[in-house]
Amino acid sequence: MEHAIESLIQETQNASNEGRIHFGQVVGNLLSAGVESYAVDYRTSRVTYYMPCDETLTLEQAPANNQISVEFSGPAIKEAILGAQRGEVMYPQFKQLSQAAGCVGYTVWITGRHVTYYGRKGETHVERFPD
Repeated sequence: MEHAIESLIQETQNASNEGRIHFGQVVGNLLSAGVESYAVDYRTSRVTYYMPCDETLTLEQAPANNQISVEFSGPAIKEAILGAQRGEVMYPQFKQLSQAAGCVGYTVWITGRHVTYYGRKGETHVERFPD
């Protein structure tokens, strides 16, 4: 992977983790870098970025700062998503809210324009990107 692309992905992840940019900006930056999807695993504290040529980049992320709930709540995930879409919830808070809702990770399908959230027992919530 080209150094410039890797740097853009890293800076985007850092800015998101620090609450400096919102989800739409994350997607825009990653799309411009050529990323087609990325997977966040709260349990391993890793994010893997996938390129169309099957190259990947896996970066460490700050570990969960609260325990991930055993029970998955689709409505609680949806509420966190709506807060983020309204610009009221940035990633650090989204991370806490989604973990409290039992989310162990999620995959952002940039080219597919949706996100799939996962629970401990295989539960899922799929959220389409707003138009």
